[in-house]
Amino acid sequence: MTDLTSAAVADSGFNKSVPTPESPKDSGKWNSKGTTIGIAVSGVIVIIGLVLWAIQLTGGMVQTGMRNLDSWGLYITMFMFFVGLSAGGLIISSVPKAFGIKGFGGISKVAVMTSIAATIAAVGFVIVDMGQPLRVWELFAYSNLGSPLMWDIIVIATYLILSCVYLWAQIQAEKGKVSQKALRVISVIALVCAVLVHSVTAWIFSLQPAHEFWYTALLGPWFVSSALVCGTALVMLVCMGLSRAGYLEFSRENLVKLAKLLGAFVMVDLYFFACDLLTEGFPGADGAAVVQMLVSGPLAPFFWIEIIGCIVCAVICFTPSLRKPGILGIGCALAIIGIFCKRVQLLVGGFQLPNLDMPGALPSSLITNWSGTYEQAYAGLVYAPTMLEFGVCIGVIALAFLVFFLGMKLLPLRPKPEDK
Repeated sequence: MTDLTSAAVADSGFNKSVPTPESPKDSGKWNSKGTTIGIAVSGVIVIIGLVLWAIQLTGGMVQTGMRNLDSWGLYITMFMFFVGLSAGGLIISSVPKAFGIKGFGGISKVAVMTSIAATIAAVGFVIVDMGQPLRVWELFAYSNLGSPLMWDIIVIATYLILSCVYLWAQIQAEKGKVSQKALRVISVIALVCAVLVHSVTAWIFSLQPAHEFWYTALLGPWFVSSALVCGTALVMLVCMGLSRAGYLEFSRENLVKLAKLLGAFVMVDLYFFACDLLTEGFPGADGAAVVQMLVSGPLAPFFWIEIIGCIVCAVICFTPSLRKPGILGIGCALAIIGIFCKRVQLLVGGFQLPNLDMPGALPSSLITNWSGTYEQAYAGLVYAPTMLEFGVCIGVIALAFLVFFLGMKLLPLRPKPEDK
């Protein structure tokens, strides 16, 4: 009778030792129906994004809201944002291994996979912003190694390759094919590269004295701190979601550790922002217009969403009674939205306040409505993304989801029992 009962339980699927699509035995791969659906949906959206990009290529960049006075727009904003998102996964994975300290419960490979997906999206935004694919070749064939833009391209390419190598090394280390010493060396290099990629991106802006909002030495630390905020928040959201789906075990202890870390990153980022605002807005300072533009001007909604959202996130992270998965998920989302708003403020605000007299001419080709009044003729020079830009951006974001879902399905990213 006992044997019959055991057999019935095993056949019913309640025996946890029986492998299921959602619980593969030892491969570490994830073959759930949800992953397959995610791959299919992401693939369809990527194809739609490619069609919209083809429309942009045939009609030219004039179809976007960017003009000579606002030569960067939503694409570069998203590039900065996704470069920041990529930081959290690599840093959270590399810091424990580099310094020989306890990690966060075997989420290292999943964290690096989020970094790879976000970096691929960042590269995608650079490509669509160039106007045509041929310019990618021209970038390397006629590159100027003295330009910070070229430094950024080189360091991002290195960053993406190193992330892939780091993920491969972790997988091979679990099989005993890569030593722990070699993995630690790769971790240190990955950590340095993660900091460097954000510093170089910041230098692109801070080395341009013609723009008041960008010309500050604080931009490098500011970029790194913001990247740590949104990157850590992204890893927490992904791990909480995968834990709920049964992919991995994300204990409350590790969740609390990451929450405290996120709270500390948020406070450091707010401190850097406060330092910059105080310097700019001090009575008699040249940058008082920057503070006015952020606090009560056209960028005020983005500013206050960032400040309030990050403060609420910090309160949630530092209050023990609020450290519950659902509430922490809200806090992480607020942190990510806040950093995105910060990127919008930085890029759009930098074009609004030229730091030099007569920074550029206004030829007749810049007139956006020649048949209207003088005010209407130049109304289009105030940047706002077009629907085409939004569509292409959604396609690139779907590419990041596609890469992540494919990694979950095809690579052994699940933590080993000893890691849990």
